[in-house]
Amino acid sequence: MRLTRWLWVMVIFALLVACRAKEPAVLRLATTTSTADSGLLTAILPTFEEQYNARVDIVAVGTGQAIALGEAGDADVILVHARGREDAFVAAGHGLYRADVMYNDFVLVGPASDPAGVRGMTLAHEALTVIADAAAPFASRGDDSGTHSKEKALWSIAGLTPDPTSSWYNSLGQGMGDTLTYANETGAYTLTDRGTFLALQSNLPNLVIIVGGASIADNRDPDLLNPYGVIPVNPDKGNINQELAELFVNWLATPETQAAIGAFGVEVYGQPLFYPDAR
Repeated sequence: MRLTRWLWVMVIFALLVACRAKEPAVLRLATTTSTADSGLLTAILPTFEEQYNARVDIVAVGTGQAIALGEAGDADVILVHARGREDAFVAAGHGLYRADVMYNDFVLVGPASDPAGVRGMTLAHEALTVIADAAAPFASRGDDSGTHSKEKALWSIAGLTPDPTSSWYNSLGQGMGDTLTYANETGAYTLTDRGTFLALQSNLPNLVIIVGGASIADNRDPDLLNPYGVIPVNPDKGNINQELAELFVNWLATPETQAAIGAFGVEVYGQPLFYPDAR
């Protein structure tokens, strides 16, 4: 009788161990809103989760916030788009290394009526100068994101520093989707990554691409290139799943994943939303 009871205990214990072994490992991914808002992560992550018996917990925020999460050890890996800040993150010891993943480009969008008269201009910083001179409404994310960093860089090239208290420059502190919605509703210009704009365009009837052309091939402004990098967080911060983070970095660079990235959006939009760039 005691032996039978002991055997049942062992069977139950073995079943519990087996169930626990099948529980997915968790990867905390801090990333920019564009990878989520565009639908890319929804399209590609299930393959990674199935292949590695993992669950990816996504925190989609501005690049600045994603980097801050990595610095605090609250993410295992970050996927962002602000190259200078990415390099500084690694140089400061917060990340192990940076790897290229993909790129797309930024475009300047605005109302179809184009009140500042900048449609078709080649260089974004020149268009911003005209917009500022005309005091035409401009919506800035104002959220320390990669897009906000690029916007500030373009204003700097133009030799201008817009005043957030002015009547025409609106610093929102919002993500890309909310900023595009605001621009659509108020007739404002704004800077956006092309992928997010194309993904949300059906809900933005009043906005058109003003500078940047119909596709990345038509974009003649080199300052509008938008590379994305992935960085595994330094495990010295504690509670970092380094093994799964590096598996994720390597998985992003596989030919299969790169092909999936390059194919995403083509069927719906006639062009990729992101271009694979792993080396």
